Amino acid sequence: MLGPVILAASRSDRMRRLISAAPVTKQVVDRFIPGETVDDIVPIIEELTGRGLELTMDVVGEDITTPEQAAAARDAYLTLVDRLKELQLGERVEMSVKLSMFGQALEGGHELALANVRPVVEAAAAIGTTVTLDAEDHTTLDSMFAIHEELRKDHPQTGCVIQAYLFRTEADARRLAGDGSRVRLVKGAYKEPAEVAYQQKHEIDKAYVRVLRTLMEGEGYPMIGSHDPRLISIAQELARKAGRKPDEYEFQMLYGIRGEEHLRLAAEGHRMRVYTAYGTDWYGYFMRRLAEKPANLRFFLRSVISRG
Repeated sequence: MLGPVILAASRSDRMRRLISAAPVTKQVVDRFIPGETVDDIVPIIEELTGRGLELTMDVVGEDITTPEQAAAARDAYLTLVDRLKELQLGERVEMSVKLSMFGQALEGGHELALANVRPVVEAAAAIGTTVTLDAEDHTTLDSMFAIHEELRKDHPQTGCVIQAYLFRTEADARRLAGDGSRVRLVKGAYKEPAEVAYQQKHEIDKAYVRVLRTLMEGEGYPMIGSHDPRLISIAQELARKAGRKPDEYEFQMLYGIRGEEHLRLAAEGHRMRVYTAYGTDWYGYFMRRLAEKPANLRFFLRSVISRG
């Protein structure tokens, strides 16, 4: 399978240099990451919200090695909040953050990440929106969940992400499915060992449905992060059986993937949120998008060949 190979490449400095230097790469990256600055991304926000979609914004960048870089990541999100305040879109545009960007992997990283993310959550709440903590590899999750619990004391609308391919996730879902919670369920996009995660697609899909049922039958607000047509249909059926109204859950998909489906779901009255990333440190995010779906890799290779 190519997925694990691509994920391994996402951690390779040599592959980063080779792919970043390829003339065609930037043109292909733009499919998934439509800008590098806040000024680039504001027209995208206005266009998508004008078409009935909602957004969650991600400032890309994960390889943080100093506290100063972590503080710069915090400031990048605060700059985004300032621009969102001007747009007055409220909860229609929220934010997603990776705690690795806020210094989680550094010495004293748990406390540092909490200190850096807290002002972003507070600023988001002040303009009527919120923040979701993205899940990363399994070694970071206990810290992420502890930070999530701490932030929810003052800002209960703070969301988090769980990954269906991890064995632990069914228990995490039961714990998180309480009143007022906001939980995004994804399949998972990191290279995890067989000791902690399902490796086969059919096993991951079955786990996704089990976890989604728990969230739908709970008292929180499920966010279905998937492009899989079958899982989307199952989610709609689970929502119907749980007696959920269309505003009591939402679908989330990535910018650049199945754009027509985004519009179809919104037109049917579903809440449809587009995960939209921007920034200059795009490599890790881009490689995971290639690993998630063979069609994304084929798209990249066709572009390389056609422009080569």
